[in-house]
Amino acid sequence: MFKRTAAQAWRSRRLHSHLSQAGQAARARPVRSAVVASSAAVTAGLLWYSFSTTIHNDAVITPKPGDISKPVQKASTSSTGIIEDDGSICAVVWGSNQYNIINPKEPGVQRVQYPVNASWLKDVALRDLALHERHAACVDARGDVYQWGNGFFDLSSTSKSEPHGPKLTLRGKNIIRLQLTESRVYALSASGKIYVFAVNAEQQLPTAKPTPATTSWWGPGWIWGEEGNTTDFTEITPKKKLAWGEHFVSISAGRNHLLALTSAGRTFTHPMNKNANTHGQLGLRKFDIPAPPSSTDTVSPPRVSVELVPRAVADPFTTASPFSRTPVSSVPPATSTNIDGMDDQHIRFSDSLFEIPSLKGIKVSQIAAGGRSSFVTTDSGRVLGWGANEFGQIGLGGNMTLDTIILPTEVVLSRNVPSSVRTRCIDIAAGGDLTCFVAERTDGESLAYVDLLTCGNGQWGGLGNNLFSNAQGNPVRVKNVSGLREYNEDIQSMSPILPYAISVSPTGHVLLTLDTQAHGGPGGSGRDLVAWGINHDYQLGTGKRSSLPVPTTLERPEGGRFILGRRNAPVRDLAGMVWKKKVEVEQCAVAGYGNSIVYWKIK
Repeated sequence: MFKRTAAQAWRSRRLHSHLSQAGQAARARPVRSAVVASSAAVTAGLLWYSFSTTIHNDAVITPKPGDISKPVQKASTSSTGIIEDDGSICAVVWGSNQYNIINPKEPGVQRVQYPVNASWLKDVALRDLALHERHAACVDARGDVYQWGNGFFDLSSTSKSEPHGPKLTLRGKNIIRLQLTESRVYALSASGKIYVFAVNAEQQLPTAKPTPATTSWWGPGWIWGEEGNTTDFTEITPKKKLAWGEHFVSISAGRNHLLALTSAGRTFTHPMNKNANTHGQLGLRKFDIPAPPSSTDTVSPPRVSVELVPRAVADPFTTASPFSRTPVSSVPPATSTNIDGMDDQHIRFSDSLFEIPSLKGIKVSQIAAGGRSSFVTTDSGRVLGWGANEFGQIGLGGNMTLDTIILPTEVVLSRNVPSSVRTRCIDIAAGGDLTCFVAERTDGESLAYVDLLTCGNGQWGGLGNNLFSNAQGNPVRVKNVSGLREYNEDIQSMSPILPYAISVSPTGHVLLTLDTQAHGGPGGSGRDLVAWGINHDYQLGTGKRSSLPVPTTLERPEGGRFILGRRNAPVRDLAGMVWKKKVEVEQCAVAGYGNSIVYWKIK
């Protein structure tokens, strides 16, 4: 014990001696010590910042200081879409409510963290519902169109406004399907007519001078009492009349173009503005539009010939370095100069649909429009795509380096399977720069199975292959939902589980409804809902903001899987009037701009 104490005392004296010497040296060199101390402090600060600040590929965007204090709605007691008190149906919403899209009755709520019941759609079943970034629209049970959102009422996201619910904008047209763009609403009627009107409520006010095409006293509106519409709208018609009995059955809109499919399998395209063909997504270049209105000729206004050349064709070196570019003066214009002064934001900029020349004679069964791309499925199950391809969203393979495809080109979905396996596409879904294909695989011997394939921009996990990749040209197999089978009660054997519905958000998340009820027998409770992709605004419904690169079964906050059900229920229109007392309805999921909604749809 004495030896240990002595040793400690000796070490203490030695340490004191070193410190004394160091103190003397420091006093002799005060300037050098200050410099060393400052350098050490700076170096330590840099090392601390480098190791403590990790930047991930899936990093969440830092919110603005003003957004931190904005309320986030937590989970409620129920998210089934059925109000517990009286058993009435309602919608389920979650994600961003910045522009009062998913919960317009509570403008103070900026985000909904978990799926919650939305009472503003109580007892309401819809024919269709569509979401855009700043506005939304739906079709109620009577076929009337209602709109809401800050973009419709022309409100800012920070304004302290009163609740603004859905407002009736188009009635009496028996609408069955809607497509939304930034400035327009396209509506397809049950009779096959396509109408267009502005998004903003102020721009929907009728013009002082009526147009013969929509407001004539002798039109069908005078007979059926539809002249009560206060919304300025117009009908877009094919350039050449359709065959007897042929009508439009489907529409799909991108950012600046619209695709339309007829009952005979013919594909038409419609240019919305001057940017409708920047990447060849129209499938044609030349068309005509009505000339600006004049007081001299109101019966048969003249037409103006237009040519919209894709940017890659007008300027092949648009993405090249300045040293290899062609001089700007020698680059031809991508837009006809005779429409420079025309307003392409007006709904009557183009009033016609044009059949795509390269698809004449090809019978098409389905159409789908991405942000700047177009897809069709033929009746034989083959896929054709054209338009923007910077992220590989057309799906032409990893060796295709062209960022613009100006002609419909076949998308091969059988690259990664043996040649003996027959592949047929049975569904397409596209949104923004992401594309989904549902491929049915058969080889004639073993049981058939279904794969979900994706391509395009998967920077936030939208590809579903457990990778974050911002470019994928070869369609990849989505994990967890491809190749699934279940026991079929009818045939006493295994059958593939098909995707019942796919909704792709333009901002990068996907909602997939699996048809787990088709072969489950009488005990089946509904269809599973799975989600993946970007999750910065809680749009995946997990309660967290981390994105998911693989499909994950959505769970309810109160516990259990999120099952989309169907039932018979009394249905009201959005005016509050009873439509029918017993209607077969089913839940349908829609992926919006940073948000999601599940509503009851009339079958």
